[in-house]
Amino acid sequence: MGNVAAKPSAWHIHRRLYDWVLHWAQTPYGLPALIVLSFMESSFFPVPPDILLIPLVMGALPRWRSFALWCTAASVVGGLAGYGIGVFAWETVGTWIVENVAHITLVQVDGRGDIALPAYIVNAFGSALGGEYLFQVYDKWNAWIVFVFGLTPLPYKLITITAGVAKVNLPIFIVASIAARATRFFAVAWMLKKWGKPAKDFIDRYFNLLCIAFVLLLIAGFAVAGIFF
Repeated sequence: MGNVAAKPSAWHIHRRLYDWVLHWAQTPYGLPALIVLSFMESSFFPVPPDILLIPLVMGALPRWRSFALWCTAASVVGGLAGYGIGVFAWETVGTWIVENVAHITLVQVDGRGDIALPAYIVNAFGSALGGEYLFQVYDKWNAWIVFVFGLTPLPYKLITITAGVAKVNLPIFIVASIAARATRFFAVAWMLKKWGKPAKDFIDRYFNLLCIAFVLLLIAGFAVAGIFF
């Protein structure tokens, strides 16, 4: 029998995409690539823009604000495309992206396809979430999900698409998207500007934990504010 090439795994495909995205930082087209990537990742592409944002900032530290701003703007516009998918094409395009790009299995909850939240989020927030599934949380918190989850390692396309399904108010969705993405991208770029390569190594190693810690501190701040005000 002849040799049959093995079908590449999802991980290998993702790694190739990661390397392909990263290589743009070494070309004159780094910023346009960052803009396109930020747009696509908010609606259908699997690789987060931070992968390209970090080396671009490291290669031109005085431009850190510009890179973060473009990354934010393109991500928000891409988020509108994701929102549109949720509103108009959830049962076809939306569910396909969730299951085949984000590699998340939809489960039937209350008669609709839903997404089980990661255990670390459920454990961190407990009953305050309103449930263990994403649409249950939307039912309680609505646009706050776009802001808070937009800061976490969850693929942002999941948030933008499902926000459309949940019929989050569009102007509020835009405001929440701007706040979340600007906070995330400007924080990353500022850390790189402030501390350089040590910050890059730290972000590369602990990025997910940093996002989670920031969200926990944010929620704690709201809780404290509620006590005093």
